[in-house]
Amino acid sequence: MTTVANASDHIRGIAANRGQFTLQALQVFFVGLVIGMERAVLPTLAHEFGVAPGAFLFLASFVLSFGLVKGALNLVAGGLADRFGRKPVLIAGWIAAIPIPLLIWAAPNWWWIVIANVFLGISQGFTWTMTVTSQIDLAGSHQRGLAVGINEATGYVAVGLAGAVAALLAEAVGARNALLIFGMATIVLAFATITRVRDTLAWVKAEHAEAGAGASQDHTLTLREIFVRISFRDRVGRAICQGGIVNKIADTLVWVMFPLFFKSHGAKLIEIGWLTGTYAMVWGVSQLWTGHLGDRVGRRAPVIVGFFLLAAGIAITAAGRDASLWLPGAIVMGLGMALLYPNLIAAMSDRAAPLIRGKALGTYRYWRDTGYALGAVALGLIAQFAQATLPTLWITAVLVAGSGIWLMRDLPRPQ
Repeated sequence: MTTVANASDHIRGIAANRGQFTLQALQVFFVGLVIGMERAVLPTLAHEFGVAPGAFLFLASFVLSFGLVKGALNLVAGGLADRFGRKPVLIAGWIAAIPIPLLIWAAPNWWWIVIANVFLGISQGFTWTMTVTSQIDLAGSHQRGLAVGINEATGYVAVGLAGAVAALLAEAVGARNALLIFGMATIVLAFATITRVRDTLAWVKAEHAEAGAGASQDHTLTLREIFVRISFRDRVGRAICQGGIVNKIADTLVWVMFPLFFKSHGAKLIEIGWLTGTYAMVWGVSQLWTGHLGDRVGRRAPVIVGFFLLAAGIAITAAGRDASLWLPGAIVMGLGMALLYPNLIAAMSDRAAPLIRGKALGTYRYWRDTGYALGAVALGLIAQFAQATLPTLWITAVLVAGSGIWLMRDLPRPQ
């Protein structure tokens, strides 16, 4: 049984745990590199893997497989992490990453890319979930937004950098060789640094011990009970989950449709890489302050403003025909994502007792990343029917604005 003496050995706070917090940030940087390397390269060069022009739904299938698997594994990861610890799940996630660059390099057709993204979903569901959960464990309760902001900032800066660098490398050595070299180098570096990472479950038990007799009894609930309560019975939890779904539908738009939209207007691979990379890097860097902003002013305002900025950025991009509007659109979208993204996660963390934090965040991240699968199907069907990508941009902009209105109604005002 955990004692209060144990609690004193595991003081929470980012500064008090700067070494372990930094190692977790380094891990999520590598996680972001693995997912980011695909973003500009694969949709633009899908013809090299046998995807016919205009086969939008088939093209989107690689994001569908990723979203379905990552969503489910987020939920599984949360339960495993609360039971066995964060580090074993993190290691399992990196083992699952090994086949990804190998499958892309050897792929005779697009179905191999779909399978590679099944492994990507497994890897991301375990690795990214564990890094953000561990950093919340290490931070104090008044620093959750800051912890999430640092995690997501580090990860999405890596996503943006990887997209741009992989596009440059693909121009030099070809898409397959570029993703093989980049992916394997990243995985080797991740394994080289993971040995110094400590499991943070001890900090969770210490936090629970500090709460003493007044601690929530929610830790006695099963994963199924927590999932049902957050997803369907709790009004605020339900609103947070729908916000997560919609923001990932918007990210699917950037991942699948933006490269094709830009290409249809004459943009080259390197320009596409920098445009999608700018969105991710603005999103990433800005979270260094947007997460902490939520700690100070509450989660509601940053989330709502973020959704409306995201919708505006998509509309600006849709209205443009060259980088003179696409670049400002990417920046506005990045700012919107930076405001809403860490504060949705922190809002869910605020509502969870320490011993069910992994399960609660796993539930939210299940719904959020299932948005990739929903987005892949919906946007793929829209583009397939219209034989154009532009309608997907306008429809997503309206959907994102509607999500902001829903959250405006259901998210509680700061006390």
